[in-house]
Amino acid sequence: MKKSLFVLLVATLVLVSTAIWFFSSGTVVKSIDLLHFGVILLVVAFALFLGYKRWTSEKRGEPTEDELSKKVLQKTAAISYYISLYLWVFLLWLKERIEFDSDELLGTGILGMALIFGISWLIIHFKGLAND
Repeated sequence: MKKSLFVLLVATLVLVSTAIWFFSSGTVVKSIDLLHFGVILLVVAFALFLGYKRWTSEKRGEPTEDELSKKVLQKTAAISYYISLYLWVFLLWLKERIEFDSDELLGTGILGMALIFGISWLIIHFKGLAND
């Protein structure tokens, strides 16, 4: 029960701190900032979904992590790692062609990696694993 509440607490703190940062900055909001904020919202929504799913299974008395969930997580990590490598290659190629600040490049890459992991987990979780 503590792990699921911790996930929910961290997701809420990330969302609140991002909203404070986004709305308190006195600068003009750029389109890349809106994109970053949208991706952060998606990642937080994914974390809230996982926290809620873990919390409900704990309430039913089920184990939070079994062999299948560990295997799904391992497969997701492997696939998202390979896709993230291509994301970084694309971002470095794009940096040579378009004016990109280093902090925007890093932020976009990290948020892209989180988004790739979430999408990979959703696909593998709902599609299932093949018998290896």
